[in-house]
Amino acid sequence: MPAASGASAAPGRALQLIEQLGIDLDPQLFQLAMTHRSYAYEHGGLPHNERLEFLGDAVLGVVVTEHLYRSYPDLPEGRLAKLRAAVVNAHSLADVARDLDLGSTILLGRGEQTTGGADKSSILADSLEAFLGAVLMSAGRDAADRLIRHLFDPLVAEAAALGAGLDWKTSLQELAAERDLGVVGYRITESGPDHDKRFEAVAVVAGTSFAPGQGTSKKQAEQGAAQHAFNALVSPDL
Repeated sequence: MPAASGASAAPGRALQLIEQLGIDLDPQLFQLAMTHRSYAYEHGGLPHNERLEFLGDAVLGVVVTEHLYRSYPDLPEGRLAKLRAAVVNAHSLADVARDLDLGSTILLGRGEQTTGGADKSSILADSLEAFLGAVLMSAGRDAADRLIRHLFDPLVAEAAALGAGLDWKTSLQELAAERDLGVVGYRITESGPDHDKRFEAVAVVAGTSFAPGQGTSKKQAEQGAAQHAFNALVSPDL
């Protein structure tokens, strides 16, 4: 594979963390993990990071699930599944990738570069998973576990403390059922170009509309809308 032209010349936060954790990461595998398919296709069909992404996704799920199982022995399966979903999702992964400054290291094709691909949540999340896969292949399961626990244990703790905020849509529907308010509905509008969509959602409960939620996906917007509706319904002023 050619040198990583376009990648950050100085060691980024991801590699600094790897060094701090004492993990021996194969530099070629790291470069592969940072090679997006758009870059690979523009350079004669180079290998890209999707196989490592597949591997990283699997080990991330296993490590987080095992941690949840061992750390919260009294929680039922449904609550554990919600906790995992709150931690292992594209939005959370993209935020972790931003904290590691992976965007400055990802090799992108010209089209993705011009449309802000280095900060797209989908690309960042996939690249983080590929990074985890590269660590697994380079240094083994113990090293991958160590890195994942370092990055995601704080997110697990935050999610466990959220209560209703762990899943606002479910919490809102449960509240509506408890008060015999019927099924919650959502009105969705979208704006922006295809590569940078923005969504707005409004929750409707028993014919009443509440403050809108916004996001880069319908799910994110609906969660925001559900949060506004839930908080309004439990307000002592109502």
